[in-house]
Amino acid sequence: MPRKLLRRYLPTRESLDRNALLRRCSPYLSHPNLWHLNRHSVAGGLAVGLFCGLIPGPLQILAATPLAILFRVNLPVAVFGTFFSNPFTIVPIYVAAFGLGRLLTGVSSGPGTLPPLPETDWAHLGDTLSAWIAWGLSMGAPLAIGLVAMAALLAVAGYFLVQWGWRLHVLYALRIRRLRRAA
Repeated sequence: MPRKLLRRYLPTRESLDRNALLRRCSPYLSHPNLWHLNRHSVAGGLAVGLFCGLIPGPLQILAATPLAILFRVNLPVAVFGTFFSNPFTIVPIYVAAFGLGRLLTGVSSGPGTLPPLPETDWAHLGDTLSAWIAWGLSMGAPLAIGLVAMAALLAVAGYFLVQWGWRLHVLYALRIRRLRRAA
């Protein structure tokens, strides 16, 4: 069961209390749903993580943490759910979000076309980073609308896939248990 696998890697309440930085946040981290592995908490945590995973820059985990606390969903799953967007996947995700944004805004050509990808110069990483940021900003409203729409779609899809997958796993385990008892 995924619960056994996840429980092995989750921090315990005692390990959080031993951490000086996290001890200050203890009142916010004390709700049981932030740490319990049940169908609703894990599904909500994944939805929060998938939604926050499309936030530009390194703010994904910083946004997923307060949202998980606010919605009282599994915090580690919310944090790990943001890792689907990383330096290797962010460009294809942004191109897809740009296409979705163009579709939603009705922009078919002209200023809404995808600007050319910048050159990557490994000798001058600062200039390369600036060029990639300028590339992202040049996509404007279609990218922003596409990111919000894609984040919402991913969150809803992730929530229901976990709900259904968990339910199917439980039904399968019950069926196996019944077959073993009958045998």
